Amino acid sequence: MKSVILSDIHGSLYYAKLISDILEREQADNLILLGDLYYHGPRNPLPRDYAPAEVAKILNSMKENVSAIRGNCDAEVDEMISEFEFQDDMIMYRNNKKIYFTHGHKFNMDKLPEDIFGINVMIYGHFHTGFIKQKDGIIFANPGSISLPKEDTEHSYLVLTEDEIILKNVEEKIIDKIKFC
Repeated sequence: MKSVILSDIHGSLYYAKLISDILEREQADNLILLGDLYYHGPRNPLPRDYAPAEVAKILNSMKENVSAIRGNCDAEVDEMISEFEFQDDMIMYRNNKKIYFTHGHKFNMDKLPEDIFGINVMIYGHFHTGFIKQKDGIIFANPGSISLPKEDTEHSYLVLTEDEIILKNVEEKIIDKIKFC
């Protein structure tokens, strides 16, 4: 199983159009969206080619293979234009490792959820900075923002395989990777 993980599209049609190419190039089985799909938010500039309704059409065309996490900029109306459900968080197992997915505005590397025990990997977005780090025996990974990266990071995404997390920019360059077997 191979997953592509994206976060913080923020309504950018330009970057949303890259998603199907990324999925095909990576030969991914599914797409995990970590929130902030359509609205750009009051603290962010308008992203390139801002067109939330068009982004929704693109994501809806992939609905059979989409898992979506609700971000702090995702509202009830976003769920109304989406043909897939939003979750607050998600747990997945790969290679007997417990992976926890969330947006990152409530729980992240500095604030773990109290009711999630035994996580080996935590993947979240929100901060618009792609990274892979280890702390206290847990791997933390952030795909960054595909459309509005911050702190001089790249337009990026994650690839999750059975035993590896890979951070890549939209031109396919590997930024970082880690094994978790």
